[in-house]
Amino acid sequence: MMPERSPTHHTWLWAVLPFAILLGLLGLFLTTDPLKPLGVTAPPLEALTVERTVLDETGIRLKVRADGSEPLTIAQIQVDGAYWEFTQDPPGPLGRLQTAWITLPYPWVEGEAHFITFVTRTGMTFEHEIPVAVESPRWTPARVLAYALLGLYVGVVPVSLGLLFYPYLRTLRAHGLRFILALTMGLLAFLLVDTLEEGLELAEGAAAAFQATPLVWLAALLSFLALFAFGRRGGRAPEGLGLATYLAFGIGLHNLGEGLAIGAAFAAGEAALGAFLVVGFTLHNLTEGIGIAAPLTRHPVRLVHFVGLAALAGLPAVLGTWAGAFAFAPHWAALLLGIGAGAILQVIVEVGAYLARTTQGRWLSPASLAGFALGLAVMYTTAFLVNVG
Repeated sequence: MMPERSPTHHTWLWAVLPFAILLGLLGLFLTTDPLKPLGVTAPPLEALTVERTVLDETGIRLKVRADGSEPLTIAQIQVDGAYWEFTQDPPGPLGRLQTAWITLPYPWVEGEAHFITFVTRTGMTFEHEIPVAVESPRWTPARVLAYALLGLYVGVVPVSLGLLFYPYLRTLRAHGLRFILALTMGLLAFLLVDTLEEGLELAEGAAAAFQATPLVWLAALLSFLALFAFGRRGGRAPEGLGLATYLAFGIGLHNLGEGLAIGAAFAAGEAALGAFLVVGFTLHNLTEGIGIAAPLTRHPVRLVHFVGLAALAGLPAVLGTWAGAFAFAPHWAALLLGIGAGAILQVIVEVGAYLARTTQGRWLSPASLAGFALGLAVMYTTAFLVNVG
């Protein structure tokens, strides 16, 4: 066995030297072009992504991002088949991942679809569709309050109503509590799939350079590991109020993503706000409140704890509606949904572990299976009502 050597003040050079040599070789490769004798040249690639669409009385404004390997110059723009004048801020070619606002003084028609085609200097074309033209929301106190109320309706209110089941849950016996905990796992399993699906869908609309699809999976993995390590930092699994707090946090991140989708949809005119839609979301989130209350039935809880749990689970929906309506970006939304998915997975693991502890390992029973299946069925049914609305 070789004796350990004490580090010297020059030892760190051996950690830096390999990276320095690698950077030097990469720089040499890029400057000397050693592949030139092979006759291999990479064609310049252009790509353009539209991240935001704003419609007002002045016309159409579009936030675009260049996503190719070469600078991109927008030469012409067609709107509904006709070439139209435009201004670009900032002007000039767009380098990789640079953004610009395109302003089109086009008389758009409310309720109709409009098709926009970007033509670059090299002749490449990129298309963007406005499915339903409606005036984009402005940052006014009345509009901000309206979106906040929408977030409260679909977030805080139903979760708070679900927490009102707490006195009834305290009367349940062991089999009943086992059923409710399994029901909670079913609710969370549906939320996990739904959150990942929404995140991956948003990732498709982000610039390719952001690699938003793997970003969703990596964010979910990292958030799961971070929250799991934080929850077990004392060597014990969370119970009671601690477990309920994790439940509220995970559900809150899901509601943040739900708020993002709602705000972006209403801002783009792709959804109509009606009583049936509000009822559908309320039913969908009501069951989440029941799940948060389930771990509290055998522990003393004060009113302030319920207020905090309702705020933690529901208020992110308000933040989501604001962000979706006024500052939506597909890559950031996909990242947040990935983080939310990881948080939900961590809560599923903790609830499952709690269920196993409270049943002495006999958690796989008819009552547990029935509760899990009912949780999935309830969430699927309420989500179906939301989509129909």
